[in-house]
Amino acid sequence: MPRRSQTETAVLGALSVEPMTGYAVRAAITSTLGHFWNESFGQIYPALERLAANGLVVRDAEKRFVLTDAGLDRLRELLSEPFEEAPARNGLLLRLFFGRMLGREVCVELLEEARSSSQRTLETMAGIRAVVEAESDSPDQLYFLVTIAAGEASARAQVQWATESIALLSR
Repeated sequence: MPRRSQTETAVLGALSVEPMTGYAVRAAITSTLGHFWNESFGQIYPALERLAANGLVVRDAEKRFVLTDAGLDRLRELLSEPFEEAPARNGLLLRLFFGRMLGREVCVELLEEARSSSQRTLETMAGIRAVVEAESDSPDQLYFLVTIAAGEASARAQVQWATESIALLSR
């Protein structure tokens, strides 16, 4: 799926939760999807304009974008398409791959920072999980919990990998 369709999916998906201004769409994507998806203002605003021009969203009296029936159909169509794995771009792994140039001590420091960051992510995810679990009347709750679980599993794996790698480099 090209980047444009992914942006369209993220924007339509955000608007499927509730009507929002462009700024609120960006904030929602950053705060909720931001743990696994990123969109810039430079991508969101042109996407909103295209969606409006195509009748997939309209503006209400409060200047919020509202998903139309055609927009809901388009979102379902986009979500039904097979997803494409994007090539990973991991700055930490790039540095560690060429770690001989940095030395073991610097690599261990990088890994300790990564482990701490992942531990903070786990704490953040625990807070998000508590909020989502408290909203038991949300029809999206189960789906939000699935993505939270993915974030938790990824962070736990990162902590374990960093710990094992530090031990390996400390031999």
